[in-house]
Amino acid sequence: MLWVKDLITHFSAGTTKGSNRPDSTSDSRSKTGGIDGVSFEVEQGELFTLLGPSGCGKTTTLRSIAGLERPNSGSVRLREKVLFDSELGINVPVHRRGISMVFQSYAIWPHMTVYKNVAFPFEVLPRSARPPAKVIKNRVEQILETVGLLAHMNHPATQLSGGQQQRLALARALVTEPPIILLDEPLSNLDAKLRENMRMELKRLQRETGVTAVYVTHDQGEALSLSSRIAIMDAGKIVQVGAPREIYGGPSSRYVADFLGGANFLEGVVTDLHGSEILIDTGIGVIHAAGQPARGKGSRVIVCLRPEQMRISTMAPSERPVNGFEGKLTATAFLGDRIDHIVRTGESELRIRSEASMRIRRAEADNVFIWVEPSDIIVLDN
Repeated sequence: MLWVKDLITHFSAGTTKGSNRPDSTSDSRSKTGGIDGVSFEVEQGELFTLLGPSGCGKTTTLRSIAGLERPNSGSVRLREKVLFDSELGINVPVHRRGISMVFQSYAIWPHMTVYKNVAFPFEVLPRSARPPAKVIKNRVEQILETVGLLAHMNHPATQLSGGQQQRLALARALVTEPPIILLDEPLSNLDAKLRENMRMELKRLQRETGVTAVYVTHDQGEALSLSSRIAIMDAGKIVQVGAPREIYGGPSSRYVADFLGGANFLEGVVTDLHGSEILIDTGIGVIHAAGQPARGKGSRVIVCLRPEQMRISTMAPSERPVNGFEGKLTATAFLGDRIDHIVRTGESELRIRSEASMRIRRAEADNVFIWVEPSDIIVLDN
């Protein structure tokens, strides 16, 4: 298990204490100038993701775990080993932490073959800690087979494609069987189609090897599809931690709801309680929300509507459903497997996502009907 507790890192004159990394190339341009009281635990075998926009502090956190940054205060512990503790004056050097890291640029050695790239972590070990040559050979070939590169092991690393180089970087990180690997946006240099394929490949590798991983990304799709748990960051702080479905269905704030998946937001006031439902007066009418924490009458709230949970039709149902509203279709965007619709109702424009088979003719656009189930409403404090 990895424990990260109360890490604080402030920057001075564009650099981090203990680092020569210029601020212009860092992920530390948050409002706090670093990270502020970041704490979390990662269980054995988890893929734990730090998710947030550029400058929120996620890469600074990752580099602090690796030992590439020295925090001003806090502690980092891996299993029973203290890697950093400001109060005890402990700061284990990078090469003695036993942590592997995959960088955004992969950091592949261009003058080495695929085999030598993967074997390199063994070569830099002290002779007393280095396994026998036969053990190294077996381990390198085993991990190359796992990532599908065994047939390329004698090829120059520069002859590999982008996806193969990414797998090579993963193989090098996994070959010594580290207790944890750190991944700093490893898919960001790949094109969209390859990036989607590599998500599944990375998830397979992590599950097959059972390695614990801390993953940094700003891509919500990556975080949702890969993670055991996600920590969403903003301005150097962690604002919510949970499983992907848990955070997506129960965001703690408008920031989280908007960043993880996107949503429509309507400001409103609680007007009444109807059984287990809350009635909220909004700019488009009264909305019924079910399964939400009780709020008193007069409470100001924000109604969150996920686009994929809304429905759109050119015909009104015979019985008007709860949370049904009329509107005008103002724009559509065909996205291959789905269509995004923009519907104006009242003074609000709502984005609604439908299957690609849903087609609305221009003549029907002035009079469409939209609705959403009360159980699909998310209510946030204003």
